[in-house]
Amino acid sequence: ILTQPGASDPERLAAAELASALQHVTGATFEVREEGGEAPANAIIVGPGPLARHFPAADLERMGGEQGIALCQGGRLLLAGGRPRGTLYAVFRFLHERVGVRWWTPWASHYPSRRRLTVPDGRVDLAPAFESRDPFWYPAFDAEWAMRNGSNSQHSRLTEAQGGKIVYKGFVHTFYPLVPPERHFAAHPEWYSLIDGVRKYEGAQLCTTNPELRDFLVERVREWLKESPDARIVSISQNDWLGPCQCGPCKAIDEREGSHAGTMVELVNYVAAEVAKKYPQVAIDTLAYQYTRKPPKHVKPLPNVIVRLCSIECNFAEPLTGPTNKAFADDIRGWSKICDRLYIWDYTTNFGHYIMPFPNLRVLGDNVRFFVANGVKGLFEQGNYQSPGGEMAECRAWVLAKLLWNPALDERQLVTEFLNGYFGPAAPFLRQYVDLMHDECEKTKTYLAIWVPPSSAFLNLRVMAQAERLFDQAEAAVANNPELLKRVQLARLPLRYVWGVRWFEFQA
Repeated sequence: ILTQPGASDPERLAAAELASALQHVTGATFEVREEGGEAPANAIIVGPGPLARHFPAADLERMGGEQGIALCQGGRLLLAGGRPRGTLYAVFRFLHERVGVRWWTPWASHYPSRRRLTVPDGRVDLAPAFESRDPFWYPAFDAEWAMRNGSNSQHSRLTEAQGGKIVYKGFVHTFYPLVPPERHFAAHPEWYSLIDGVRKYEGAQLCTTNPELRDFLVERVREWLKESPDARIVSISQNDWLGPCQCGPCKAIDEREGSHAGTMVELVNYVAAEVAKKYPQVAIDTLAYQYTRKPPKHVKPLPNVIVRLCSIECNFAEPLTGPTNKAFADDIRGWSKICDRLYIWDYTTNFGHYIMPFPNLRVLGDNVRFFVANGVKGLFEQGNYQSPGGEMAECRAWVLAKLLWNPALDERQLVTEFLNGYFGPAAPFLRQYVDLMHDECEKTKTYLAIWVPPSSAFLNLRVMAQAERLFDQAEAAVANNPELLKRVQLARLPLRYVWGVRWFEFQA
């Protein structure tokens, strides 16, 4: 395995990861060395450099920072891409798709045993579907897992040597971090919402049309960028409650635009235009969330503005193209027509009961493909991010990582593959459990909101009893394997949670 003079740290790491994985798979030892002259026969060349001349069609110079190539010809294999992450992704895609390696969780992986590993001549171009990919589940924050599964999440613990990640300053709900009312309200009440004739900051927002406030925000963003020079996205986004400003100028714009997004987009456009004069590489991010979800009629976000549309009101028992989600689907279609960089804040867990069964696995693929079809550039899949133990957390993190890279994959096949790889002989019973919950949720027409309670119709006594029997069988299937048994018992905790909450009802 050859690296080349001038190789970056991520490219050297890619070569080391490749050597280690191939030794796991084949049992052979793969030497890694730097070569700047001639590549010997049967070499694997990792990263861009002078040895790429053996592959004149590779055209590495034109590749983006996350694009890569796997090109085999003349007895040599090239795994390379753009910087900073293209070569890493080329190696890990090769190991995943050609060799069959899987990294299920930070603590569980699969390396097939293949004493003879043959790579035929051919070319595979590699590029992720989204520029920002964030399976926002607790297991996904592990740096090695994120690197190997193609996540560039700002929340992962990725280092520069591991290819780095997207860097935000702020992240969301930044109005008051930018303009703290305890410091500014007394001197500048006009910077805050006018609600029912009174300027206030409790349960309020900013007065987005105030000229002095706009200039103050520009300076605050410049201060933030001095504090975090690596940031490429700065958030200017509403507080996590209602209370938009009702003053004359704000009201006039919002009425003209048919949405409170009118004043929000005008504000971020102003800041983005000013910030771009000194920081042309930085984008300004805002939310289309709750009262700002509906797209404006006339004003359009500037090219360096990211609008992040949130699906918080949706029913996750059916795809976003389904009848109960029509209003949101219309909104995403509207934003996609006017916004160059549309991101989505999607929801994949039950925030009232992280550990409760939440049968949304069947819609994940359809929703990701719907986002792609509407020009979405970034996807944030919010799950249980606060601790281990979310229902099927490891499965959701892995399946989402695969879909964020390649939305054409079949989500049901991905779920089955994960269950087989992670739970071993218990997998058939876990598969039946997953189907049982989804079938009952569809049968009872449960509106699967992100605050659905344990008293939901799909969690009835008949289904709960059937699920218990399936987990009895699952535990019996791995009784002689302590590690697999522990995984099954953890996967069973969501059922025990519902039994605990509804014990007296079920007992009766």
